[in-house]
Amino acid sequence: MNTQNKICLTHFDYDRLKLMISDHTKKNKVDNNIKDLLGEIERAQKVDSSIIPPNFVTMNSIIELKNLEELEFQEFQLVFPEEANSEENKISVLAPIGTAVLGYKTGDVIQWKFPGGENLFQITNVKYQPEANGDYHL
Repeated sequence: MNTQNKICLTHFDYDRLKLMISDHTKKNKVDNNIKDLLGEIERAQKVDSSIIPPNFVTMNSIIELKNLEELEFQEFQLVFPEEANSEENKISVLAPIGTAVLGYKTGDVIQWKFPGGENLFQITNVKYQPEANGDYHL
Protein backbone atom coordinates (compact mmCIF):
# COMPACT_ATOMS: atom_id res chain seq x y z
CA MET A 1 0.00 0.00 0.00
CA ASN A 2 1.26 3.45 -0.88
CA THR A 3 0.65 5.98 1.86
CA GLN A 4 3.02 8.67 0.59
CA ASN A 5 0.68 10.43 -1.82
CA LYS A 6 -1.96 12.83 -0.56
CA ILE A 7 -5.44 11.54 -1.19
CA CYS A 8 -8.67 13.50 -1.28
CA LEU A 9 -12.30 12.41 -0.77
CA THR A 10 -15.55 14.26 -0.83
CA HIS A 11 -17.51 14.42 2.43
CA PHE A 12 -20.36 12.71 0.54
CA ASP A 13 -18.18 9.74 -0.53
CA TYR A 14 -16.61 9.51 2.93
CA ASP A 15 -20.02 9.30 4.64
CA ARG A 16 -21.33 6.69 2.17
CA LEU A 17 -18.16 4.60 2.44
CA LYS A 18 -18.25 4.67 6.26
CA LEU A 19 -21.89 3.51 6.16
CA MET A 20 -21.04 0.76 3.65
CA ILE A 21 -18.14 -0.44 5.84
CA SER A 22 -20.37 -0.44 8.91
CA ASP A 23 -23.10 -2.42 7.14
CA HIS A 24 -20.54 -4.82 5.66
CA THR A 25 -18.88 -5.55 9.00
CA LYS A 26 -22.26 -6.31 10.63
CA LYS A 27 -22.86 -9.07 8.05
CA ASN A 28 -19.30 -10.31 7.42
CA LYS A 29 -16.03 -10.68 9.24
CA VAL A 30 -13.61 -7.80 8.82
CA ASP A 31 -11.17 -8.73 6.05
CA ASN A 32 -7.99 -7.08 4.79
CA ASN A 33 -9.83 -5.23 1.99
CA ILE A 34 -12.12 -3.54 4.53
CA LYS A 35 -9.15 -2.68 6.77
CA ASP A 36 -7.24 -1.22 3.80
CA LEU A 37 -10.23 0.84 2.65
CA LEU A 38 -10.90 2.14 6.15
CA GLY A 39 -7.24 3.14 6.53
CA GLU A 40 -7.31 5.00 3.22
CA ILE A 41 -10.52 6.92 3.84
CA GLU A 42 -9.50 7.90 7.36
CA ARG A 43 -6.18 9.41 6.20
CA ALA A 44 -7.77 11.22 3.25
CA GLN A 45 -8.34 14.95 3.21
CA LYS A 46 -12.12 15.49 3.10
CA VAL A 47 -13.47 18.30 0.92
CA ASP A 48 -16.80 19.56 -0.31
CA SER A 49 -18.04 17.97 -3.55
CA SER A 50 -18.15 21.33 -5.28
CA ILE A 51 -14.42 22.01 -4.81
CA ILE A 52 -12.71 18.65 -5.37
CA PRO A 53 -10.36 19.00 -8.35
CA PRO A 54 -11.60 17.14 -11.46
CA ASN A 55 -8.47 14.99 -11.72
CA PHE A 56 -9.12 13.10 -8.43
CA VAL A 57 -10.74 9.65 -8.41
CA THR A 58 -14.07 9.76 -6.58
CA MET A 59 -16.80 7.15 -6.37
CA ASN A 60 -18.36 6.46 -9.79
CA SER A 61 -15.39 7.99 -11.62
CA ILE A 62 -14.28 6.38 -14.88
CA ILE A 63 -10.52 6.16 -14.97
CA GLU A 64 -7.70 4.92 -17.16
CA LEU A 65 -4.99 3.05 -15.31
CA LYS A 66 -1.60 1.88 -16.52
CA ASN A 67 0.05 -1.18 -14.98
CA LEU A 68 3.70 -0.13 -14.96
CA GLU A 69 4.90 -3.73 -14.64
CA GLU A 70 3.16 -4.87 -17.82
CA LEU A 71 2.73 -1.52 -19.59
CA GLU A 72 -0.96 -2.31 -20.12
CA PHE A 73 -3.81 0.16 -19.82
CA GLN A 74 -7.24 -0.58 -18.47
CA GLU A 75 -10.34 1.53 -18.09
CA PHE A 76 -12.98 1.02 -15.42
CA GLN A 77 -15.57 2.73 -13.29
CA LEU A 78 -15.12 2.72 -9.51
CA VAL A 79 -18.40 1.67 -7.90
CA PHE A 80 -19.95 0.42 -4.68
CA PRO A 81 -19.95 -3.39 -4.31
CA GLU A 82 -23.60 -3.88 -5.28
CA GLU A 83 -22.96 -2.18 -8.65
CA ALA A 84 -19.79 -4.14 -9.53
CA ASN A 85 -19.93 -5.88 -12.90
CA SER A 86 -16.76 -7.04 -14.65
CA GLU A 87 -18.50 -7.24 -18.05
CA GLU A 88 -19.29 -3.53 -17.81
CA ASN A 89 -15.84 -2.67 -16.37
CA LYS A 90 -17.38 -1.62 -13.06
CA ILE A 91 -14.93 -2.42 -10.26
CA SER A 92 -15.92 -2.46 -6.58
CA VAL A 93 -14.19 -0.11 -4.17
CA LEU A 94 -13.69 -3.26 -2.04
CA ALA A 95 -11.58 -4.91 -4.75
CA PRO A 96 -7.85 -4.32 -4.14
CA ILE A 97 -7.50 -2.14 -7.25
CA GLY A 98 -10.62 -0.18 -6.32
CA THR A 99 -9.30 0.64 -2.86
CA ALA A 100 -5.91 1.41 -4.37
CA VAL A 101 -7.11 4.19 -6.68
CA LEU A 102 -9.74 5.89 -4.51
CA GLY A 103 -8.77 9.47 -3.70
CA TYR A 104 -5.68 9.58 -5.90
CA LYS A 105 -5.28 11.84 -8.92
CA THR A 106 -4.12 11.74 -12.52
CA GLY A 107 -0.37 11.15 -12.67
CA ASP A 108 -0.11 9.45 -9.28
CA VAL A 109 1.87 6.22 -9.16
CA ILE A 110 0.39 3.75 -6.71
CA GLN A 111 2.18 0.77 -5.22
CA TRP A 112 -0.34 -1.73 -3.89
CA LYS A 113 -0.25 -5.26 -2.55
CA PHE A 114 -2.45 -7.76 -4.39
CA PRO A 115 -2.94 -11.49 -3.79
CA GLY A 116 -0.30 -12.17 -6.48
CA GLY A 117 2.22 -9.66 -5.08
CA GLU A 118 2.85 -5.93 -5.32
CA ASN A 119 2.19 -3.94 -8.47
CA LEU A 120 2.84 -0.39 -9.59
CA PHE A 121 0.04 1.52 -11.30
CA GLN A 122 -0.32 5.01 -12.66
CA ILE A 123 -3.58 6.84 -13.05
CA THR A 124 -3.26 8.21 -16.57
CA ASN A 125 -6.68 9.82 -16.93
CA VAL A 126 -9.88 10.52 -15.03
CA LYS A 127 -12.25 10.36 -17.99
CA TYR A 128 -15.35 11.09 -15.95
CA GLN A 129 -15.73 12.40 -12.42
CA PRO A 130 -19.30 12.92 -11.19
CA GLU A 131 -18.50 16.08 -9.22
CA ALA A 132 -16.75 17.73 -12.17
CA ASN A 133 -19.94 17.17 -14.18
CA GLY A 134 -22.30 18.48 -11.49
CA ASP A 135 -23.53 14.95 -10.68
CA TYR A 136 -23.29 15.32 -6.91
CA HIS A 137 -25.83 12.58 -6.21
CA LEU A 138 -23.78 9.70 -7.71
